[in-house]
Amino acid sequence: MASSAGVQSSDAPPPLSPRKKLHGRAFYESIGSPKFIVAPMVDQSEFAWRMLSRSFLPESQRASLLAYSPMLHARHFASSQKYRDTHFQPTRVPLTDTVHPLSNPLPPPFLDGNPSLDRPLFVQFCANDPSSLAAAAQLVAPYCDAVDLNLGCPQGIARKGHYGAFLQEDQALIFSLIRTLHEQLPIPVTAKIRLLETKEASLAYARNVLAAGASILTVHGRRREQKGHLTGLADWAMIRYLRDNLPPETVLFANGNILQHGDLEKCLEATGADGVMSAEGNLSDPGIFAEPPDVGDEGREYWRGRDGRGGWRVDAVFRRYMDILHRLVLEQDPPVRRELFMVGDDTAWIDAAEAGEEGDGQPPAKKRKHDGGGGSGSGVGVGGGGKSEKGVSSPNFVAVQAHLFHMLRHFVSRHTDVRDRLGRARMGDISTYEAILAMVERRVAQGLLEYERTDGKSVEDTKEVEVQEGEEEEEDDPESSVRAVRECKRPWWVIQPIIRPLPKEALAKGAVQVKKQKAVKGPVESGKRKAEAEGEVVVEAGDGSGHAATEALETTVSYPQSQLVSG
Repeated sequence: MASSAGVQSSDAPPPLSPRKKLHGRAFYESIGSPKFIVAPMVDQSEFAWRMLSRSFLPESQRASLLAYSPMLHARHFASSQKYRDTHFQPTRVPLTDTVHPLSNPLPPPFLDGNPSLDRPLFVQFCANDPSSLAAAAQLVAPYCDAVDLNLGCPQGIARKGHYGAFLQEDQALIFSLIRTLHEQLPIPVTAKIRLLETKEASLAYARNVLAAGASILTVHGRRREQKGHLTGLADWAMIRYLRDNLPPETVLFANGNILQHGDLEKCLEATGADGVMSAEGNLSDPGIFAEPPDVGDEGREYWRGRDGRGGWRVDAVFRRYMDILHRLVLEQDPPVRRELFMVGDDTAWIDAAEAGEEGDGQPPAKKRKHDGGGGSGSGVGVGGGGKSEKGVSSPNFVAVQAHLFHMLRHFVSRHTDVRDRLGRARMGDISTYEAILAMVERRVAQGLLEYERTDGKSVEDTKEVEVQEGEEEEEDDPESSVRAVRECKRPWWVIQPIIRPLPKEALAKGAVQVKKQKAVKGPVESGKRKAEAEGEVVVEAGDGSGHAATEALETTVSYPQSQLVSG
């Protein structure tokens, strides 16, 4: 079974000779024709997370997993040294615009884009100005395989900044952004889009992106308004339509509805795409791209129950993540660890740890440092975790708390002391993360022992799905999440997807009200009023019924046939 222990850093500088620029399928084949892709996510697909996702693959296959950087803001990246230092660390020295790879030797590689660790890598930018986009892209070009343009972000900040999915009405600007990179970069440009209202409009959009010079097109099978409570299902049929109507040499990636490992091949088959990208599914389970071990070969990291269903243990994934932060980001050995617990092992350590733990989940006071438990994770500079004296933060520690809350979502709903301890953790406080890991390992051991003692009955209650009365018969309804919840549900000590209710379910439970607003005359006075003036869907807290909003919702969100819920 693969582990993170085999991942080592390299100080050998990359070759200085310019690479031959390839395009389209020739480029895709040159990076190994990867089928599986870690999606670009704001502050959530950083180096350490990419390494964790790759660590579940055998070492010989890790280079077959393509990964994207988090979305970076092109203008800030091009103009701000601090922004670069806190978002992208290809070397131990600051990334400046004075280092030209064809005339100056590059510094030794460190983290992002390290040829021995972090390839293939695409760096994604959001932008609305071709010159600032080009300036930012040229800075990262020596350290990645391609630069991607984000045309899919649907959040309010993207509307305010006029980037992401809020560029889709300006196809001329999109063409200019991509063409500028295509003409000025020594590496290819790619793009990620969302669907438009009709298949014809979506096809014209895709053709425009490709005509501008994009080597790879990623299609998120949702429209711009499908976010939050309106996320719903991604439309694989629409991606198949694009696949069938674009030139056959087009390299196409599909995105959406990936909850479990088996969904990857289902998506490829349904869409005809060359590769499939996962965002939320990967955040819930960084091992989603790896084949589950065979029955009998689970070892200590993978758990399989009496019903034959299983997954990666939360303590195992948490431990891998911490080891990567120690070894690669902090460049130090992780703590000496006992083997992960299996039923039949000695249990004395569980009782000893329970007795030594304080009520707030912290280690005994005499063992804590007076500096707040920062340990080796504090006081390091740009190349490490935490903050330096100048306040520069490592991007690899900015995301730790969010990642752990995502992975432990089902775990902390049961063990609220772990949730509370994690909520109080300070960024870069590696000692606190280690203390939380110890708590998680003990709870998992206790859960496994109880499962064996009760012959599996201890988790039967966790398989119950929270649905409203009368919904049991709707398990096969494409507008219901019941089936997906039942298929994905695992005991709380197993990594598993977070399944968002479908829009109609959120409405039925009174979580939201959706109103189709008419155009507003006069000056726009607020962000909400602006959304109304633009005719967008406005989501508000519900009054408990939600029925009055159902008809309006149906006019804006379709429900394609699928066995999956958003991912």
